[in-house]
Amino acid sequence: MDFVVLGCIVVYLAILLAVGFYSYSKSSTMAEYILGDRGLGKWTTALSAQASDMSGWLLMGLPGALYVGGLCEAWIAIGLAIGTYLNWRFIAYRLRIFSESLDNALTMPEYLSNRFHDNKNLLKTVTAIFITIFFLIYTASAIVAGAKLFSTVFNMSYMVALLIGWLLILIYTFAGGFLAVCWTDFIQGMLMFFAMVIVPVTMFIMLGANWGDIAPLLESGGDTYLKLSGSTSGMDWKSILSNLAWGLGYFGMPHIIVRFMAIKDPKELKYSRIIATGWVLITLGAAICIGILGRAFVTKFGLPFTDADAESIFLVAIDYIFPSVFAGWLLAAVLSATMSTADSQLLVSASSISNDLVKSFNKKIPDKKLLWISRVSVLMIAILALAIAIDPNNSIMGLVSNGWAGLGGAFSAIMLLSLFWRKTSLKGAVTGILVGGSTVILWLIFGGNTGIYALLPGFIFSALSIIIVSLIWPDKESEELFDKAIKNL
Repeated sequence: MDFVVLGCIVVYLAILLAVGFYSYSKSSTMAEYILGDRGLGKWTTALSAQASDMSGWLLMGLPGALYVGGLCEAWIAIGLAIGTYLNWRFIAYRLRIFSESLDNALTMPEYLSNRFHDNKNLLKTVTAIFITIFFLIYTASAIVAGAKLFSTVFNMSYMVALLIGWLLILIYTFAGGFLAVCWTDFIQGMLMFFAMVIVPVTMFIMLGANWGDIAPLLESGGDTYLKLSGSTSGMDWKSILSNLAWGLGYFGMPHIIVRFMAIKDPKELKYSRIIATGWVLITLGAAICIGILGRAFVTKFGLPFTDADAESIFLVAIDYIFPSVFAGWLLAAVLSATMSTADSQLLVSASSISNDLVKSFNKKIPDKKLLWISRVSVLMIAILALAIAIDPNNSIMGLVSNGWAGLGGAFSAIMLLSLFWRKTSLKGAVTGILVGGSTVILWLIFGGNTGIYALLPGFIFSALSIIIVSLIWPDKESEELFDKAIKNL
């Protein structure tokens, strides 16, 4: 074990835990625990949103996919870059205004319930259930990434590594709530950015800084390795469209859009959009470079590395290139990516249970008691996610893909239509979420051979069902609430 690397990671973790316990004293109400009392600045909003989005899959899953499949896998990154910009451009400001105008909603389910005057809490219940189901899968992917980091770097068993990473995430999410998550995500976002830039640049220099020397080293990937599209690279129109469809998921990601609701001054969202979009473009581009250059790197330096280990190429490159002190901080960036997503997902899932389920059926419950129900919910959801992550053969990219599809299929269409279509009704909203989420589940079970990503049919069927049902059963109350919110834009 390299104790210098371990020391760097321990110092980094100590900083995160200190932030968590400091935030503990600042989270005495549900508004503070769940939404930071709407007090985030533009930089914290932007970087915490994107750090919570780009989990360990950005540094491990996506480079691994590029390492094995070649440049055609970059279509996922292209879709995500487009989705990021559109989400900040069209959803962020409007959602911030709508959520506060409609009884100061603290969560996405609460916003939807207020938007459609859901007195029976049916919409809150359905939304909370789907959030919990798909976040279990998504959170498990982040825990798996952390386990692979500790297992690879410190040569420990997968189970021990899994428990260490899981426990660290749990402690500071349990203690500090939203403020802890956002401030640590801000720190993690900066560290991830630094690591994602310096590693591929250093790899390129070590490979000769000349593409003419690098290209021949990629021949082991096959003749189509550097092709972005076309039948020769295995990328037909269905594959390209499916990969681009990842971008649709952004509109329905509770852990991302909750940041839009939390910013202190809505006018600063335009600056947050620039920061977030720039961060995403650079880090996604770097991930692509790490995957492609990684194959050349392994070939040139004769590293004992196979396609089965592809999701660890970033870790292996750091370990080979940098001295221990520097490597320790870069490896901490991988842990950053893992923790920044898992903590956000745990918090959103817990708030769905406490604020959107428990409080809905017991409106007189004391705020302090509800706060502790949120913290206990974090623990319970973390345990279930741990159970999913126990299998060492889990693929980070596979788990992320399934979780992302479920959340996007269930919620993206309704979030868009709730903000932009006046005639969206309560019955339409409930139907759309049920149809979208169920379509993704069924598609993952039975549609694996179609070559179409489950999010795409989930989004389409959800949108169609919302529109059809809303037209058949219009809802004047929901239309009036839309008019009320729109006046504040």
